[in-house]
Amino acid sequence: MSMKPLTDTPAWHALQKHHTEVAGLHLRELFAAEPKRAATFSAEACGLFLDYSKNRITGETLRLLLALAEERGLRGRIDAMFRGEKINSTEDRAVLHTALRAPRTEKILVDGQDVVPAVHGVLDKMAAFADRVRSGQWLGHTGKKIRNVINIGIGGSDLGPVMAYEALKFYSDRALRCEFVSNVDSDDFAEAVHGMDPSETLFVVSSKTFTTLETMTNAQTAREWVLRGLGGDESAIAKHFVAVSTNAEKVREFGIDTANMFGFWDWVGGRYSMDSAIGLSTMVAVGPENFRAMLAGFREMDEHFRAAPFERNLPVIMGLLAVWYGDFFDAQTAAVLPYEQYLKRFPAYLQQLTMESNGKSITLDGRHVDYNTGAIYWGEPGTNGQHSFYQLIHQGTHLIPCDFIGFAKTLNPIGRHHDILIANMFAQAEALAFGKTAEEVRAEGTREDLVPHRVFEGNRPSNTILAEIVDPATLGKLVALYEHSVFTQGAVWEVNPFDQWGVELGKVLAQRIIPELEGDTALHHDGSTNALIERYRRMK
Repeated sequence: MSMKPLTDTPAWHALQKHHTEVAGLHLRELFAAEPKRAATFSAEACGLFLDYSKNRITGETLRLLLALAEERGLRGRIDAMFRGEKINSTEDRAVLHTALRAPRTEKILVDGQDVVPAVHGVLDKMAAFADRVRSGQWLGHTGKKIRNVINIGIGGSDLGPVMAYEALKFYSDRALRCEFVSNVDSDDFAEAVHGMDPSETLFVVSSKTFTTLETMTNAQTAREWVLRGLGGDESAIAKHFVAVSTNAEKVREFGIDTANMFGFWDWVGGRYSMDSAIGLSTMVAVGPENFRAMLAGFREMDEHFRAAPFERNLPVIMGLLAVWYGDFFDAQTAAVLPYEQYLKRFPAYLQQLTMESNGKSITLDGRHVDYNTGAIYWGEPGTNGQHSFYQLIHQGTHLIPCDFIGFAKTLNPIGRHHDILIANMFAQAEALAFGKTAEEVRAEGTREDLVPHRVFEGNRPSNTILAEIVDPATLGKLVALYEHSVFTQGAVWEVNPFDQWGVELGKVLAQRIIPELEGDTALHHDGSTNALIERYRRMK
């Protein structure tokens, strides 16, 4: 059913009017006027504490944002997703990454078929395989144990597994060296296998269709590398390769035993697939028990999103705040700043999750939007970022809402390190919010000509997410928190967060250009592309 355009709705108009009334308010004033503001604008669920009091909002802002969510049918959209309805309308697919972490007892129907038994069938198969590799039962072609596991994939078949591996490295089997090859740049493959023995190396090739150009180019190179190192015996391939795919014919052609093919479904989008068979390399690294703990964390946040009232619903609150800044303050970017080294790849993972999902300018019913959709997400772990780009966040001309993510305990307690780390996180959020006035700068005895340079305007908004410790369950909760925040934003904007047509055109054109780089054929591109191809041919 077609909805009224977002900018024509009563809730939108109310928010526009409200924005003109509150945009000039400073967080210093808001905190002065509300002594209990920190308690009012915070929420806790699933072991995650969200302090969103340092946002440029009042109680009325929140009320109007929640009214917008109701008006846009967010509750119905959530229920439809969990029921398995085909809410990915441009591809006529259900959207059921939540089924990947459903308990065995649950029943979820897609086209009349309960998908939960199949999900657990694949998980059990993954667990048995991971146990064989980890215990040394799985032997390579020459009878040696596997010491190296290399995941070959790209996009959702890489970003999730590599992020999860880095996040859960503390829990990984250090006797196994894990590497991830995604880029078709030959440097990526060459560096990953540097110093490795093919007889001790297992490749996990992750491609749903087993035709993805970058992945299959790397997989073919890996195949040649293994054969070269093991005397050219084709039967070696089945001992050194497994597949995460649905294309049994292509997998068999490659030389992989289809008994070692791990499937998933078209209702799992690539950027939502790290807890499917795409997570096989993660499970091998950290073990089935830790992987299932991660799934339980996902599940806990799923249930919170599904059932909690919107005013206490963490993903809903974060999603609506993203709409507030993107559409009413014209914020173009959002920074995610984990104060935890194990989460160093989390911002990169979120880039695909957020920008591939909501980087859309057409609504579900085919209209061009006349408002901002998905922001540009970026970030680095603290405290590294403080010595890099925080200058721009504090004193630059762009409004950049920030998410600070921290943990009360460290997995590696050494001296005062962790207290210093978290002190920095709290201090940055405080400095962004409240800044430093000219009067405060003068009171420090600063020379008058330097005063303007040392003033911090403040009023820079942030969320702070605090959890106890980095563990598999907490990682699952954090990822699901952002998944459902993305869903919330997409529902308000009425875009489809589950397709990605924008990546297709460049891939099609690349297939046309590849033979032109390798041969001397006539060129029929624009003047710039023709000239670049000709120059490359000469330089090559």
